[in-house]
Amino acid sequence: MSNARKLADNLPSVGQLGNRNILINGDMSLSQRIGTTATAINGGNYGIDRWGMYYSGNIYTTQQVTDAPSGFYNSMKLLVTGTNTPQYSFFGQRIEGLNVNHIGLGTANCQSFTVSFYVKSSVAGIYSISTTNGAGDLAYPLQYTINSANTWERKTMTIPPITSGTWARDNTIGLYLRINLGSPSGRTDTSGAWSSGNFDGADGSTGAVTWATTSGATFYITGCQLEVGSQASPFEQEPFEANLRKCLRYYFNSKTSASLPYDYATQYISTHRFYKHWYNVPMRATPTVTTTDDGGAPSHYHPNEYHWKGYVAAAASASSARLTSFTADAEL
Repeated sequence: MSNARKLADNLPSVGQLGNRNILINGDMSLSQRIGTTATAINGGNYGIDRWGMYYSGNIYTTQQVTDAPSGFYNSMKLLVTGTNTPQYSFFGQRIEGLNVNHIGLGTANCQSFTVSFYVKSSVAGIYSISTTNGAGDLAYPLQYTINSANTWERKTMTIPPITSGTWARDNTIGLYLRINLGSPSGRTDTSGAWSSGNFDGADGSTGAVTWATTSGATFYITGCQLEVGSQASPFEQEPFEANLRKCLRYYFNSKTSASLPYDYATQYISTHRFYKHWYNVPMRATPTVTTTDDGGAPSHYHPNEYHWKGYVAAAASASSARLTSFTADAEL
């Protein structure tokens, strides 16, 4: 095979060569909220940046780890700690409409798109994913098989165009990728077809159901990519700073973030000061702001601490806030 043919086989079939991965933090390298601590997270809330967790009945923890296939450093590890039969069990990424408008979802010009990732589980068998619209009334479920337990495998699945339905074009949910971890038949549907409904995965995901009800079962994932076209290209590795800036649009913590906001301080009298912070990246929407206050009298910032005592949140917007140390959350 010629070198030119080898190169062509590794290029995306549609779209640009750079910035092709629509998913954020697909290499699981950022975990602003929980660091590397195994944490039970539910209700669509986030552990590792941009990956929301759902379960009911069973329980699993989420953790950033360094077990990963060649070419990666981190993965996300899920560990079953409660083994009741789940009413639903999945995780996924909610993608802004602004970031998927070029796919053309719901229009005559809609393109196919491909999902790929590396996965390893202690339970082999049939698993599934689903892509849905923000309204939750259209879904495309797909099956994949984990062939060997405790072995890294790469999976690729292509979703065909859809020319109908309601698809958000703004900063709300434009496309939702779900990865099924044991949702029962009422929340799954036939693999390989667009259907009306809100489904977590495909029928017959027996491996996922077994995983969800097996104490101590593990599931690792990394290298997650969603791109336009019918062919999966190699995972798009980004500089850490580029990945961080994308994540900061949705969440940051001023005490722990590697990219702090910048500010100015004003003092009216000795006991009345405020700090105005402009975020390094404008957030998706006006965030929910949570302050950190150690109590006591107000104190100035100094190089060994990222907080000021005695201040509360005020005047938050999508670009700035007037407050002490804080977290800002504008997740979908």
